[in-house]
Amino acid sequence: MLPEVKVDKKNFHKLDFSRLPTPCYVIDLHVVKQNLQLLRKIKEQTSVNILLALKAFSLKKIGSIMSNYLDGTSASGLNEAKLAKKYFHGLVSTYSPAFKEKEIEEIVKNSNHLIFNSLNQLEKFSITAKSNNIDIGVRINPIYSEVKVKKYNPAGFDSRLGIHYDQLKNIDFRNIDGIHFHSLCEQNFSTLKNTWNTIYPKIKPFFKYLKWINLGGGHHITRTDYNVNELINFLNEIKLTTKCNIYIEPGEAIFFQSGILVGEILDVLESNDCRIPNIAISDISPTCHMPDVLEAPYRPKLMDESSDGTKVLIGGPSCLAGDNIGSYNFKSLPKIGEKIVFLDQAHYTIVKTNFFNGISHPSIFFWDSKKNELELIKNYTFEDYEMRL
Repeated sequence: MLPEVKVDKKNFHKLDFSRLPTPCYVIDLHVVKQNLQLLRKIKEQTSVNILLALKAFSLKKIGSIMSNYLDGTSASGLNEAKLAKKYFHGLVSTYSPAFKEKEIEEIVKNSNHLIFNSLNQLEKFSITAKSNNIDIGVRINPIYSEVKVKKYNPAGFDSRLGIHYDQLKNIDFRNIDGIHFHSLCEQNFSTLKNTWNTIYPKIKPFFKYLKWINLGGGHHITRTDYNVNELINFLNEIKLTTKCNIYIEPGEAIFFQSGILVGEILDVLESNDCRIPNIAISDISPTCHMPDVLEAPYRPKLMDESSDGTKVLIGGPSCLAGDNIGSYNFKSLPKIGEKIVFLDQAHYTIVKTNFFNGISHPSIFFWDSKKNELELIKNYTFEDYEMRL
């Protein structure tokens, strides 16, 4: 179970939910811009380069907004690199645990930085990248992480992500432009500093060859308890020490607390036996609409949940027995047709949705809470399901 992160409902209490179909995602552009303004402040005070990690949120409609604040995007392979090049402005930094030979030329065409995960891949594809004037980087595994859940730990001893730092002696850094490492997951500044202190002695000899160092993602910068001033001081310090350009790749932090998932209660199974729970079936399916609820797992926050009252297990409409969101307190048993709202559902939801059981994706709306303007971005139909098959 991932540690619980404090989530606020921001301005969503002002939204008229009767205007919305269900299920639907609503992204508050005002919150997104507030998060971006904080990142721009960091850029202005450090001259670091900040990239949007498309793996967390990749709606092409957001591309023009990002370009006013960030330096570009980080992609995880061919399709994300093509999306970044087409709809997002700035630099494209592409990393994958392994690139396919038949895709490498097109990946190079759509990238500015190409980061390799192994000595094999570096040897196999670096000439193609260099001949196209693409910066070459290597991802290293610092073998240090404070992530407690193994499947979310990118820097474990047995991780497939990155070259173990004891193998760096086998790399000719005269032909390498940058180093990339990533060891964070929803963490505060102290974890980044601890990681740097661990890895610094190992990579220090190579600074004289490098143009840039990419500190990866997982920085939860826009949380209220994040030590932004310490981060700024740290970034300035390592930029001076290494004489390298510094990159960070936040994804979740850019969209933290900016989105909700709105659903409707379809049926209520009331229990008069204390051994059997009250159950509400909604049109939100965690397996289809917010898979991290089952994969992480975690319990998403229900907006305006009661501190006590009637406990209700909320489940989805699929045939998967475990398609349950979780147990929540209601002032009274919810009614059929009642709207429910789950908070912080922008990142790692829309990019992960699927059509299991033929269940439709939620519609997607942009909302500006400052102007109270609502815009439908995408409404999914049978044709979208049909095309997937």
